[in-house]
Amino acid sequence: VHNAKILRSPVGEFAGMNQSMQRMLITICGLGSVVAVLLVTARAQEVGIPALSMSDPETVGMSSIRLDRITTAMQRYVDDQRLAGVVTLIARHGKVVHLEAQGWRDKEADQRMTPDTIFTIMSMTKPVVSTALMVLYEEGHFLLDDPISKWIPGYANKEVRLNPESPDPQVEPAVRPITVRHILTHTSGLSLHPDFRPSFGLPSRLGDFARPRNTEEAIARAADRPLAFHPGDQWQYGDSTDYVALLVEKISGQSLQTFLQQRLFRPLGMNDTHYNVPRSKINRVAAVYRHTGPHNTIELFRTPSYLEPTFYYGGVAGLNSTVSDYYLFHQMMLNGGELNGTRILSPRTINLMISNHIGDKEVYVWGPGYGWGLGYCILTDPGRANEHLS
Repeated sequence: VHNAKILRSPVGEFAGMNQSMQRMLITICGLGSVVAVLLVTARAQEVGIPALSMSDPETVGMSSIRLDRITTAMQRYVDDQRLAGVVTLIARHGKVVHLEAQGWRDKEADQRMTPDTIFTIMSMTKPVVSTALMVLYEEGHFLLDDPISKWIPGYANKEVRLNPESPDPQVEPAVRPITVRHILTHTSGLSLHPDFRPSFGLPSRLGDFARPRNTEEAIARAADRPLAFHPGDQWQYGDSTDYVALLVEKISGQSLQTFLQQRLFRPLGMNDTHYNVPRSKINRVAAVYRHTGPHNTIELFRTPSYLEPTFYYGGVAGLNSTVSDYYLFHQMMLNGGELNGTRILSPRTINLMISNHIGDKEVYVWGPGYGWGLGYCILTDPGRANEHLS
């Protein structure tokens, strides 16, 4: 099911703590073929300006004529049945210059897309949860190179599988412990491969489990799984951010949902971002579509419906949000950790998050020219990268 069309975790790049941010930030948050596209550029939003007040593109050095091309391009995807619907938001210098909804939120029900549509944002949960852990880092609760077994004892003394493809695999002791830095940078050895990953309630070659009640239970079940490689030796996109989520809960003493609401969502005005979408908002949730057939056109996969609240607050995925809410989160990052007078993180911590922490390890998902920060993919070499966006 193509229910997460994520190009990359978003990030801007500071030239220095006190210099303006100039990189363009692009996020595509997708529900199969219902897509939210967000583009944010440059530096700070002035304190006190309403979060989504619209501005003339020309006042921030953008062209209204060129922005109109986005409408045409997105409509082509809808007309060709490659997408059911799309919401686009573009901002520069903290000013929103384009916000438009096209197509359908639920095509079969003839419900048009609206700017306040709520999307299941899938892997775009990862940057939010990683940022939450960095709030606790900034408060001095841990060091990046602390072992995660300090809070999750079952992950001490891990073993590494030597020959994953063998029917009779061998293991050896890990040469170093899994650290907080490893789970933030996808260098932990905790793998997406079915022989390594936690089941999280899904059938696998490791056995069929009843769905765990929460993230802690799921992670405990996976404690005896061997690692795919020695921590720190390779980069592999995986389930590490669920471990980030659990650390937020262990260190803060709160559920992840409560911590996010109190420390991120409420201060930033992200009022439509939830793990559990309230019943009163279900009529705003987008249907989920998947691509099928030789022309990769869409078909309905899941219609919106109210679900009983879950207590499984994951870091890999699970959040639901709107384009406007996710813009507020990104603008805070681009501003160096502050939005409308509310500071979430210091510029120094933001710089640390968007620095490359994996050296020259290959980020195979996107090819050369990219590295990985603390929760974010980053552009390290525009000349080698396939896309010059970070």
